[in-house]
Amino acid sequence: MPAQEGTTTNTLWPIIWTGLKRVAIKTILVSYPDSFRLEEAKSLVESADYNIVKVFTQKYLNHSQYGLGAGKAEEIRDFVKEQNNIEQIIVDEHLTSKQLHNLSKLTGVEAIDRERLILNIFYSRATTVEAKLQIELAEIQYEMPRVREIAKMTAGSERAGKGGMGEYTVDVKFRDLKRRMNFIKERLVEAKKKRDLYRQQRTRTRLPVVSLVGYTSSGKTTLFNLLTKEDKETSSSLFTTLSTTTRMLKSHDGGQDDVLLTDTVGFISRLPPYMIDAFKSTLEESLAADLILLLVDASEDLQKIDIKYSSCWDVLDELQVDRSKVIVVLTKYDAVDPQKVDEIVQRLQLNKPIMISSKTGYGIHKLRNLMFARCHS
Repeated sequence: MPAQEGTTTNTLWPIIWTGLKRVAIKTILVSYPDSFRLEEAKSLVESADYNIVKVFTQKYLNHSQYGLGAGKAEEIRDFVKEQNNIEQIIVDEHLTSKQLHNLSKLTGVEAIDRERLILNIFYSRATTVEAKLQIELAEIQYEMPRVREIAKMTAGSERAGKGGMGEYTVDVKFRDLKRRMNFIKERLVEAKKKRDLYRQQRTRTRLPVVSLVGYTSSGKTTLFNLLTKEDKETSSSLFTTLSTTTRMLKSHDGGQDDVLLTDTVGFISRLPPYMIDAFKSTLEESLAADLILLLVDASEDLQKIDIKYSSCWDVLDELQVDRSKVIVVLTKYDAVDPQKVDEIVQRLQLNKPIMISSKTGYGIHKLRNLMFARCHS
């Protein structure tokens, strides 16, 4: 059944929040023919536990009526009719409510865009109260412009509300969203105050902070576990880590040169500004560290490395990070030959990057020594 006008995918919330299992939704993915974007889109869909039945690609996904071109939309409609088991269409781009509605109406199945897909993944990964609040804030910021758009789509079918006061349902919903957004922001401010207090306590104890950042699935949590002897969940799925975790990293000599190590949410390309804003409070706290290790997966092909490295710096620059505090760490060195390492260094114009392998332990001792030396110099 097509999604009705004015509805959202909030019906997914109870399933995600309660942790109930559901059969993987059979999905059509529409993405770009570019290999990086296509592979990332597939990874996002798989991380949401959806089952990709068919992939359609198109060079442009900014057409006015459906996002994708009318011919491609009709091709998808015909495929849906043939299969008779497709439940959802995912378009790897930001689409308006009208475009999603038009595509859903044409094909007869629900259509969602890239941003909704990412939000669904966030919901399934959130474990802390603060992470859930941040995601709900992003959800509201995603919905608010769509409320107005839906109002235009339903104009003429709705009459003034209660008691002839001239108030429309869309006005009530918009006001409720703003009220909820303000409440969440207040809660996040309270959480920030607590983190500021913890940071002040750390400052008094003079413990420096090292933060691990990087593209999602770059190996941050694996390195974090190796250094701290923790057992945080690691996975090839995107956004396994959504909230920051900080642990003590003790010096080998048992002296006073301990540091705090922080693991953070992974970055991703084409992440909308409002999603960065939603996580800004925790990101700013971790990125105010004394030293930032930017992890880059050296085992990937050069084009992917270029795009991911650039995307990471887009976020870091957005958060006004001091570049002098950042050290680039090339991970998965066990899967890379020296010639490729040289190519990566040249392409990214790196100055003495650290090479490590969390799998074999290569470079870990050197990295550890560098961390302590930089933090206590």
